[in-house]
Amino acid sequence: MCRLGIRSLVLESSGSLRITGFAIGTWTNAWKALDAVGIGDSLRQQHKQIYCGDHEFRCVNRKLLLEALAKELPSGTIRFSSKVVSIEISGFYKLVHLLGGSILKTKVLIGCDGVNSVVAKWLGFKAPTFTRRAAIRGCVNFKSNHGFEPKFFQFFGKAFRFGFLPYDDNDIYWFLLTSNKDKEREDNLIKMKQFVLSKLGNEYVPDEIKAIVENTELDSIISSPLRYRHPWELLWGNINKDNVCVAGDALHPMTPDIGQGGCAALEDGVVLARCLAGALLKKQSEETRGEGDREKEEYKMIEMGLKKYAKERRWRSIELINTSYFVGFLQQGNGQVTSFLRDNILPTFLAGLPLKRADFDCGKLNIS
Repeated sequence: MCRLGIRSLVLESSGSLRITGFAIGTWTNAWKALDAVGIGDSLRQQHKQIYCGDHEFRCVNRKLLLEALAKELPSGTIRFSSKVVSIEISGFYKLVHLLGGSILKTKVLIGCDGVNSVVAKWLGFKAPTFTRRAAIRGCVNFKSNHGFEPKFFQFFGKAFRFGFLPYDDNDIYWFLLTSNKDKEREDNLIKMKQFVLSKLGNEYVPDEIKAIVENTELDSIISSPLRYRHPWELLWGNINKDNVCVAGDALHPMTPDIGQGGCAALEDGVVLARCLAGALLKKQSEETRGEGDREKEEYKMIEMGLKKYAKERRWRSIELINTSYFVGFLQQGNGQVTSFLRDNILPTFLAGLPLKRADFDCGKLNIS
């Protein structure tokens, strides 16, 4: 927004920049979005490109990405320890109630508040659905060169999928996607690590790959259940209403099977900034006289800008949610039919789907 001359305030519920998750797989479409906001080249210099045909794909350190994005904002734009608890209508404005009692008045409210979004709930969306699957993720720093090529490595076992890819010469990000049956494991880091190693041991994975997990510190491992939004909710639901909209995981929570969750959020940001700036920077009618008339006209222009954003993002979000769920269902399916399709009929098709979804351009930040 600031690149297009629009002042904004970012409310962050935590006390500092959150780096949970360690890494974000950034495909071609994400790099186009990062280039649009001017931080693509600096991030490229810090992360190795993964061999992936004609596509640009890197494993980006989440902390470095968030710091690069925050650096682009004017001082004071991010307000930490500001958790939104409710929203109230006040004429052409929205009153945002924060934990602790503070109230902010805003012309536009953009909910980027994750899978448990208060803003999405206000718009009428249901809580995302659990998939009965979980992701265990970790990152490990080797003091010297880890020796792995810049490739995306994957292993498939009985109802699980393990993969890893390097950030750079010393750091590796890994994940295990599996069923979410053991509740005790979720809160016990030692059991979590042992569980991953047992899965790899049962499948006779090479020792140098097991060493990636073995060398991972316990505080560098997390587990989370996988959730997604039913696509028909986006088909009929309100992505925007009045001067309110949602983006990122608040809009399109999806499974990580094609690595597009973070990429899609970056797309959202560029499209939203372009649509909203196009509305807010439009010259108001000369017939507008009083303060109330000006507020009303600005409100209508904001509403039109958000409607345009919703129209651009609706089908893209549905497509990504559907593809992620479909790929995950087949790749981790343990039934005879899904196993046969995955191993014999659809391997090339499944491998190509992430590349097809990454072949997307969210456009520039320029407005006419």
